[in-house]
Amino acid sequence: MIFTKNPKTIRVMFTPFRDGLQSSFGGKVRLQDFLPAMEASAKEAEIKHFEFGGGARYQAPYFYLGEDPFETMQKIRDAVGPEVDLQILTRSVSGVTLTTQSIEALQLQAKLMKQYGTTWDRNFDYMNDSDNLVKTGQPIVDSGMHHQVCIALMGLPFKSDKVHTAEFYVNIAKKLLDSGIKIDSICMKDASGTTDPKTCYETAKGLRKIMPPEMFLWQHTHDTASMAVACYMAGIEGGVDGIDLSCRPMASGTVQPDVRSMAHALKGTGYSLDIDASKMGMIEDMLNELMEDYNFNPTTTTADARVVGFPMPGGAIGPNVHMMVKAGIIDKYSDVLAEFPVVVKAGGAWTSVTPGSQQYWLQAFNNVMYGRWKKIDAGYGRAVLGYFGKTPLPPDPEVVEIASKQLDMPIFDGDPLEAAPKNIGPAQEALKERGLEVNDKNTFLVVGSMVPGKKMEINEGIRLLTGNPKIDIPFKKKEVPKAEKPAAKAAASSPSPAVSGPVTSRCVVQEGPVSRTFTVTVEPMGSSGGGASSASPSATATVPAAEPAAGKQVFSTFTGQVEIVDVKVKVGDKVTKGQVIAEIEAMKATHDIKSPIDGEISAIHVKIGDEIDSSQPIATIA
Repeated sequence: MIFTKNPKTIRVMFTPFRDGLQSSFGGKVRLQDFLPAMEASAKEAEIKHFEFGGGARYQAPYFYLGEDPFETMQKIRDAVGPEVDLQILTRSVSGVTLTTQSIEALQLQAKLMKQYGTTWDRNFDYMNDSDNLVKTGQPIVDSGMHHQVCIALMGLPFKSDKVHTAEFYVNIAKKLLDSGIKIDSICMKDASGTTDPKTCYETAKGLRKIMPPEMFLWQHTHDTASMAVACYMAGIEGGVDGIDLSCRPMASGTVQPDVRSMAHALKGTGYSLDIDASKMGMIEDMLNELMEDYNFNPTTTTADARVVGFPMPGGAIGPNVHMMVKAGIIDKYSDVLAEFPVVVKAGGAWTSVTPGSQQYWLQAFNNVMYGRWKKIDAGYGRAVLGYFGKTPLPPDPEVVEIASKQLDMPIFDGDPLEAAPKNIGPAQEALKERGLEVNDKNTFLVVGSMVPGKKMEINEGIRLLTGNPKIDIPFKKKEVPKAEKPAAKAAASSPSPAVSGPVTSRCVVQEGPVSRTFTVTVEPMGSSGGGASSASPSATATVPAAEPAAGKQVFSTFTGQVEIVDVKVKVGDKVTKGQVIAEIEAMKATHDIKSPIDGEISAIHVKIGDEIDSSQPIATIA
């Protein structure tokens, strides 16, 4: 049991309005649906430190909500007032994006974050590459924000005494402190909530010995495996000064523990929180009312002890579950989890925090869907090849060789920042071509959406600025009220109405696991002045025909919603069986759509940017 004779107040960063939103909904929550509760948290509950941006809460506003993330940040700053600390989360060489950025892009990012209200920047590197952390920390320091550097923690799903131990973590911190860069605080960041309490205690104790006494030591974890309070208790005993906590309905499960749980656990220990637990009921009531239309998925709100075997961060479980539901493949969830230890060990045991968690997830997903190592995810492949930094353990040589061949990329042992694409120029050219204002904010909105191979037509920054954003909000499904049955007597005495014109209806055809929906228009005989032979062409199934005489229709391989990201053929092109004719995006990765036959493209039914499901044809091959 922890206890101190000298009372100590533990500082709290309040997380429901960033990590809570991300872990529960992938960040896809409109500003209007949480800002009043955030304002009340600052002004009525007198909370002085919030997480409010970065991570998925940079991308989600304009990727899925049609909101400018920088304007969102400014509105939050205006609501909470000038004295409150507002913190963002950045991903070292990736910044607030999912790909490696140039140092110039990271400098622009830091400038904008400071301009739009940020006071603290928590920066982590999923490889725990100290060189990456030093280089990407400098723009944070130069901007004038509080520079909090992270040691990324994770419980391994296999045994190793070389990495992810207290000694391993303390050695990383020593390198950072010896580098000479200005560090304002250090954070022990466990995004998956899989580090055991003893390792938390030993790491905190070891860090305290090498840190300047005035430097703050912070701790972050998730309650996914129901261990967060125990890990915080252990960290506090080891010397932690601050922790992250949340509030229901976005607390525990994949998020941080509720303030009330932690305050209760610390009773009688001599430790207390700098936040009033009695105010949580008011905040919870406001959030329940503001977010009553949102669908809280049990997978993200319920603890899952299995996470110790598949160390996925709470902030990634939520988005991935939502994406699997949307793509119609949630039945593959357990299979993907079972493949997780394989890809972690083969990759080199980097920490499963973004973008590393997504790389692990997508490779596990590909292994399940296509066969082990048959399709290397681009991010995972670039990671094992060295393009994000040095992996903690050497990756599997066989997987490295496969990745190099599939991606047609050599092994890289240089500076990831030097190898990153210089995207600022192309982003500004894209703005000019579309008559959009070229300024720092617009430039970074485009830069932050650019990934290798992605066409500018579907760049989320361009879509937002041209008034064509994608909207994808996880609302509850509205039930359509059932029509009341007419009284039997009335039905008997009222003849069915005569059909005098075309009638359009919908029918569902089930082909094995694939469900396809068709719209059918039927015109009564004689309505166009003749018998059956003179019926209108609209009497056939038109949207789409299940198997038209004109050729073979090609559909998405996912039953749910996916986006068309490339069409590689045009009408008249000759194609062969197995040739890639289009690419779709599902689970934040591209998947090939291949021709099932030899033939000629007779029709293209989609365009880049369209969202379709398996009932809508992509092309017809004659």
